[in-house]
Amino acid sequence: MRNKVCLLLLVVLVYSCDLLKKSDEREPIARVNENYLYHEDVDNLVPDGASKEDSTLFIQNFIKRWATQQLLVDGSKLNLSEEKQQDFNRLVDQYKNDLYSKAYIEALVKRSIDTVVPFDEAKIYYSNNKEVFKLNEELIKFRYIHVNENIIDFDNIKKKFKRYNEQDKITLDSISIQFKSYSLNDSIWIRLSQVLKKIPAVNPENRNQLLKKSNFVQLKDSLGVYLMQINDVLVRNDTAPLEYVKPTIDQIVINKRKLEFIKELEKDITKDAIKNKQFEIYD
Repeated sequence: MRNKVCLLLLVVLVYSCDLLKKSDEREPIARVNENYLYHEDVDNLVPDGASKEDSTLFIQNFIKRWATQQLLVDGSKLNLSEEKQQDFNRLVDQYKNDLYSKAYIEALVKRSIDTVVPFDEAKIYYSNNKEVFKLNEELIKFRYIHVNENIIDFDNIKKKFKRYNEQDKITLDSISIQFKSYSLNDSIWIRLSQVLKKIPAVNPENRNQLLKKSNFVQLKDSLGVYLMQINDVLVRNDTAPLEYVKPTIDQIVINKRKLEFIKELEKDITKDAIKNKQFEIYD
């Protein structure tokens, strides 16, 4: 009777193993010890448009890298202490939990946080933190045009550019297709370093001409003539204007809202779990 029972258990065990093997009908393309790599694992790895030869080479290289990694992992399990392996497993679990938590929080934040910062709110923050917004580079408000040296009616263009009344603005804008480059919006602050990159005629010797308020500058090089009108200037250690730092303030305010939301979320989710008996601390 005992022999029959043992035989029956052996048949059941063999059948079960065979059933487990048949339950996975995927066709493997590589094996390292008990780890298998399947076709579906590499289906989406080949770049679109790759030739057959390139695709084959790409997959072969991937398989070699996969095998090397599996062999290293298997080797580490044989050579690392049980305690070390447990430490690594805890780190893996913690990393996985952090990924899930972060993704969930980011989704809730995106759905719940208002990302619009009214000007009045930004102004209050700016007034309370002006010492933070000190400039570490020069800013200017200016307009410029870059024209060919032999452009028709140069003197009249220059006159309109310097005077720049409403009609002059319209006229210059209408003929701007004749300019090599230009910027007529002189109401915004721009970094002097950007101007130096944009206008090669400005150099260390003449750059200070751009740091004088209400100054007209005309420079010439092999590329043509540059007409520049400086409206306003701020230098290093001046307080940055609100309109210039508004995007930075917006980000600060939004980040503050996010932190406050996350703090309340963590507190509420724990409170609700205790209330619904999902979370208990045992004595």
